[in-house]
Amino acid sequence: MRETPGRLLRLLSLLQMHRDWSGTELAGRLGVTTRTIRRDVDRLRELGYPVHAAMGPIGGYRLGAGAELPPLLLDDDEAVAVVVGLHAGGVSGLEEASLRALTKVEQVLPSRLRHRVAALEASVLALPARGPVVAAAVLTAVSAAIRAAETLRFDYVNHDGRESRRAVEPHRLVTWGRRWYLVGWDTGRADWRTFRADRLTLRTPNGPRFTHREPPDGDLTAYLTRTMGREMWPLRARLKLHAPASELAGRVDGELTPIDAGTCRLELASDSYDVVAFVVGMLDVPFEVESPPELADRIAVLSSRYAAAAGGS
Repeated sequence: MRETPGRLLRLLSLLQMHRDWSGTELAGRLGVTTRTIRRDVDRLRELGYPVHAAMGPIGGYRLGAGAELPPLLLDDDEAVAVVVGLHAGGVSGLEEASLRALTKVEQVLPSRLRHRVAALEASVLALPARGPVVAAAVLTAVSAAIRAAETLRFDYVNHDGRESRRAVEPHRLVTWGRRWYLVGWDTGRADWRTFRADRLTLRTPNGPRFTHREPPDGDLTAYLTRTMGREMWPLRARLKLHAPASELAGRVDGELTPIDAGTCRLELASDSYDVVAFVVGMLDVPFEVESPPELADRIAVLSSRYAAAAGGS
């Protein structure tokens, strides 16, 4: 009998994963019989948890939503994850709410978890956030439009300061580093586009409803890896490196193409030729600039500057 409360908590934690569990799966996870699972489910219902059962030869259980649902229960790792997440930034307007939630969570943590969290907080230095942050109201409005399948209308400022007005069928919000992006179908350009969330100003009301499309490239992750790695940057560079592609693979965030056994071509995207010069210099291999001429000119200027510095020393 003394094991029952702990087992009920473990059962509730599994049910809170918002998926259907068969009685056999739950019994296997908890090391009990399916009959015990049925009794435990009845106990949870008596406590006010709306556990729904699916009919059929196998049966299944799912935790439903309810206005009087008792407090959320977290296991040890989930509780620590919540605390770490609340410490993270990147969204303006949530600082005070995050602090209130963090205080509430830490107050109810058991002693063993408070020590883990305290050790983590004492060991990690959180530097002030750099760069733009996105307003929480923008994220919630975009999320609501995605769920309701409503076209978003907004003003947008791109990387070089040009302004435009867009109508976009929103598909997903994406976090990349400390920035938020909206991926959607641009109706005016009849193509998929990715927008910095901090650079858009929403217009109201939203536009017409739409039917969600299949993700670009059939795989949103693959699409973002390709487009955010190259196509979002304004400058392109192509260089010939005198080293095998196999030796440079994994050392540079660009597209490497073998030319022959001893040389390869590197294509990079950036917002600065100085960054390109720095990256290729870090590879420490002979290279030639194939395009554009502006990159070659910039490297010549930097080369003279470095040569003068070396001579002066």
